[in-house]
Amino acid sequence: MKKRRNRSDSSAWMALPLYIFTIVFVVCPLIYMVALSFATPSRGFGVTWKFTLDNYRNILEPVYLNTFVESLKLAFTSTIVIALIGYPFGYFMARLPEHRKKKAQLLLSTPFWVNSLIRLYGWIIILQKKGLLNFVLIKLGIIEKPLSILYSYPAIVIGMIYVLLPFMIMSVYSSAEKLDWSYVEAARDLGASRLQAFFTITLKLTLPGLLSGVILTFVPSMGLFFIADILGGNKVVLVGSLIQDQMTRGSNWPFAAALAVVMMVLTTVLIMIYRKVTNARELEGIG
Repeated sequence: MKKRRNRSDSSAWMALPLYIFTIVFVVCPLIYMVALSFATPSRGFGVTWKFTLDNYRNILEPVYLNTFVESLKLAFTSTIVIALIGYPFGYFMARLPEHRKKKAQLLLSTPFWVNSLIRLYGWIIILQKKGLLNFVLIKLGIIEKPLSILYSYPAIVIGMIYVLLPFMIMSVYSSAEKLDWSYVEAARDLGASRLQAFFTITLKLTLPGLLSGVILTFVPSMGLFFIADILGGNKVVLVGSLIQDQMTRGSNWPFAAALAVVMMVLTTVLIMIYRKVTNARELEGIG
């Protein structure tokens, strides 16, 4: 009994720095942000600690509400395309032999060795009128005149896909790698076609990985304003851009905090859906 108590006491003391770090750098800033979202902005810099709901009411104004709508549209578009590309990539990567898996993971992680801004500026060279993409398309005879892709909505979607696709691939890969392929073989032996086995077995068992990838791509795509700035030419204003603008030019920190709280609530809802689906799959597996 004494040994167990000593072990529990030592483990509690070892976890104490983690608790302190979480409280100081995570919990306290979140509490301050939520409290700030109910404060009243003062003239110039600073705030007045007077409770108000105007910061949340302002989000419903057409200008700001349209920013949320455009951000959600971009997030949905990017996430759907990323899922359509990333799921098959992660699935087939999990089916590769062990030595090829390592090579695929290395190739997938190589772009992260370079600064994301530098990589995005590389896309400017590719997408501009005299860029590599138009040069190849003209040489192949697919188009006659250069396409105006850069500083447009499709350019932003391309940038989002490029930056966030690895997160979807790795999420699906980690889920598909743990899949017991004997279930798929059993379904095939019982007369199911490949598509039937995929939708009834594979897709259901890898759904937690897919949902995890959706969370890792959907939420950031609403706030990665530097992609919209570099590849979109500020033609599409995201929620992240609006928060930055309110904190720098507008000096309206309470409104920026309210926008951040709304995004945090959205993230929390997505995580709750993910956990609910994951728990349901685990219960099905136990049953």
